[in-house]
Amino acid sequence: MEDPRHELRADCARCFALCCVVPAFAASADFAIDKPARTPCPNLEQDFRCGIHDQLRPRGFPGCTAFDCLGAGQQVAQVTFEGRDWRAHPETAQPMFDAFVVMRQLYEFRWYLTEALALTEKLALTEASGAPGEPGETVGPGPSGVPGPAAARALREELIEVHDRTERHTRADVGTLRQLDLDAHRSAVNPLLRRTSELVRAQSPGPVRGAGGARPAGGQGREQQRGQGRGQGRGRRARSGGAGRTDRNRWRGDLRGAELPGADLLGANLREADLRGADLRGGYLIGADLRGANLARADLIGADLRAADLRGAHLREALFLTRTQLAAAIGDSETEVPPWFTPPAHWLG
Repeated sequence: MEDPRHELRADCARCFALCCVVPAFAASADFAIDKPARTPCPNLEQDFRCGIHDQLRPRGFPGCTAFDCLGAGQQVAQVTFEGRDWRAHPETAQPMFDAFVVMRQLYEFRWYLTEALALTEKLALTEASGAPGEPGETVGPGPSGVPGPAAARALREELIEVHDRTERHTRADVGTLRQLDLDAHRSAVNPLLRRTSELVRAQSPGPVRGAGGARPAGGQGREQQRGQGRGQGRGRRARSGGAGRTDRNRWRGDLRGAELPGADLLGANLREADLRGADLRGGYLIGADLRGANLARADLIGADLRAADLRGAHLREALFLTRTQLAAAIGDSETEVPPWFTPPAHWLG
């Protein structure tokens, strides 16, 4: 049976270039120009194709190659608006753009909830006693403190309800979509994703550390809340305090189970670090050296991986990874990614 995440992908031929119109661009390393929101990109042609699609990266638009609507674009174009495009029917433009903003968020929820369902299904079927994988089920935490299948089954029931509700929202008419309270829906989704992460990461080898256990010397954490999307997770943002950027070479070695949500790891030296089961939700990993790092069961939801070096990294079992994160990073043929991903073309070019 094909993994359902294969279906959550953009089909640009069935969309009306909504990602080239609705978002705003700011001239930066990701975009060569400024572009106001809800304004067509100057590279957009009349047939809704990009005039420089095969040259986006060399022309200064790597952000375009990284963007992934997860299928929200064609859902709005072909289902919500029944194939009527905003150029031929200009009265649909603003309602369509509004719908895309909401739909893109709903499809992101779908992506994460689909993964959470797959993860909890696997755990629910696991027979565990004193250690994961041993015969004989234990209800609740076993002697090792690892939650048993019963916890996964209970969580899975909640995930199914919220996942199904999310799918129903994606089939709503444009008026209903424009009135949808995304914050309220996010408040239902986020705790379930966090609980899934905790359940899965508890299966990783080694003790799960406290928030201060993996900070660089002299570091003191501080609280900062982050929202959905790039910052899907909410949690502690660890900074290096007075130690400064020179201490970033200390973020390496055995970091199994490290609690680092929202951590400032810009340019950090994490080469060959053991990050199995680490919580990196919403972390700033821009330009970090993660070559050869082991990120099995590490929670990467909302982590910023722009220009992070993932060559040879082990990401096959990383949690809540997205195509956008991979496309924004540096990788190669030795980077292990989950089976539902195709490595970005620029990794192999």
